[in-house]
Amino acid sequence: MNRMLLNVPAPAKLNLFLHVLGRRPDGYHQLQSIMVPVALADRLDFEARPDGRIERSGDVVGNVDDDLAVRAATLLQAASGTGQGVSIHVDKRIPAGSGLGGGSSDAATTLIALNRLWNLGLSRVDLLPLAERLGADVPFFLGAGPAFVEGIGERLTPIAWPACWYAVVYPGVHVATAEIFKDPGLTRSTEPTIIAALSTARDRFPRELPGANDLQAVAQRRAPEVGAALERLSRFGPARMTGSGSAVFAPLATESAAQEAIADLPPGWQGWAVQGLTEHPLAPW
Repeated sequence: MNRMLLNVPAPAKLNLFLHVLGRRPDGYHQLQSIMVPVALADRLDFEARPDGRIERSGDVVGNVDDDLAVRAATLLQAASGTGQGVSIHVDKRIPAGSGLGGGSSDAATTLIALNRLWNLGLSRVDLLPLAERLGADVPFFLGAGPAFVEGIGERLTPIAWPACWYAVVYPGVHVATAEIFKDPGLTRSTEPTIIAALSTARDRFPRELPGANDLQAVAQRRAPEVGAALERLSRFGPARMTGSGSAVFAPLATESAAQEAIADLPPGWQGWAVQGLTEHPLAPW
């Protein structure tokens, strides 16, 4: 039996648009988005342990007990009743607080990898309720690739979306998602989009981005660096913030155009020229 899985990818995501339709009685927000995985990824190593312990090493953001990979492993262990444990090592390449979904992707990759490592034989449908308990973005990373996302992130409709290059810029500031959603200035009344309307948006992509990011104005007010990054990228293509920020992106036709857009960034900023993925790298698993 395989006791180790090494260099397992946990890709970042981009929200091509993010609409807030309203707030539910439980406080969560009704959302709509197109999400695409991109070829920027954390890398995780897993080694099975017979003693039932869950250990975490590598790059850790904050308290290790709050780490989403640890929480995913603990949840799957309890739900499956397995006595097996795991040592998890994470090489973080996706900045925390960037809106690129790194922690959520780590959690989903952990569920997928441990299902295999522990020989649990669960389907993605079986894993979905666990993903929903871990966070709004985690279900997307259990999917096969680009998706139209609704609800609080749990309703996914796979879509075919044109592959392109993206210039992605992280302006070095952490934006707290909870604070953005609590902000009284947040627009919470965007009209719903129907999936049939996305065909026109697909035809105009990457020259135009569909919809808007309703969180962007609030994030720009709280973190001026977001606005500075958007202004910089908009010289090269249609620029937008992803998620609750602070990373911004522009879809571009070529790798060279994406590389040009991230050249000579200010000190403390990070940039990547990455391909959009038409399939999640763990979809065959």
